[in-house]
Amino acid sequence: MISTPDQRRGFSLIELLVAIFIIAILIALLL
Repeated sequence: MISTPDQRRGFSLIELLVAIFIIAILIALLL
């Protein structure tokens, strides 16, 4: 379960993109 900084950074970027995508959908639904 050892992850390199690059892998952790990649997962962080993916999680950030997913979070932004979900927030965008929620805003679109509310508007």
